[in-house]
Order: sequence, then structure tokens, then C-alpha cells
Amino acid sequence: MRASILLGLACCSAFPVHAADPGMAASATTVSIPLDAATLAALPRETVDADSHGHALTCEGVSLVALLRHADAMPEAELRGAQLARIVEAAGRDGYRVVFSLGELDPGIGGRRVLVVDRCNGTPLDDSLGPLRLLVPDDLRPTRWLHQLQAITVEEAR
Repeated sequence: MRASILLGLACCSAFPVHAADPGMAASATTVSIPLDAATLAALPRETVDADSHGHALTCEGVSLVALLRHADAMPEAELRGAQLARIVEAAGRDGYRVVFSLGELDPGIGGRRVLVVDRCNGTPLDDSLGPLRLLVPDDLRPTRWLHQLQAITVEEAR
């Protein structure tokens, strides 16, 4: 009995337990980001000029970072520790999915600009592209420019 207690104590000390990062949901939690009209209307709008396969676009929408912070899925403070192992997944109606790390999006680390847009060239997006679309204007190819954005989730990287 004494040997099993000592073995248990040795195992516990070999694998330290860390407290959850303040300002973030528990690491096992998946956070669904609301994409409804009221949420988008509550956030500041941005405009971006971009080029998609030779077509110049001027689009309007909200910053993905602002949307994540509004939903408490990304802290305002500097990212640290386990927060850097969290990923953002965006999914389109057709099943196409793209991912970003929180660190890639954080203005103080990666600074990748990503927008959830609902208007391009002065008109709402039609059903073939929208009603929402994800734009990543600084990507070298528009492969993460997701059409028909349906869901955004934040979770621990596997």
C-alpha cells in the first residue's frame, strides 16, 4: 500500500497541473462565434481593397479579431501560454473550412488582417458568395477567402 501511494505521488509531481489562463474559456471548450446581424451591427465596420483572381474588390465588414473579442473568445490583453494553442476555424455552407491560430490573428503577434464581409463594390453579397464571406487580403493567394461563411469556432488545437 505504501509503495502505491509513493508511486502515485511521484506520478503527480512528474506532470504538473497548470491553472487555466484568465480571460479565456477552459481549454477543452469550443466557443461558437455568433454571426447574426445584431452582433455584426454592434461592431465597427472596416473597408478593404483586395484582388480576387484579377478582379478588384472594395469590401466592407467587421474584423475577425473584433468579432472574437466581442464573443470573449480572444482576450484584449496579450496572448500567453495555452491561448497560443487555440485555433479559429471558419466553415462555409459547402463544407470548405479554413483555420487560423489566435497568435496569427493577434495584432501584437502575427497581425494577420481577416474580415467578415457582407458587402463588396457597394452591394450586398449575392447567395453564391454570401451573405457573409471571409477575406484575408494579405494572403498571397485567396485560398482562405471563404465563400458562404456559415460558422466560426474557437478551440484548443489537437
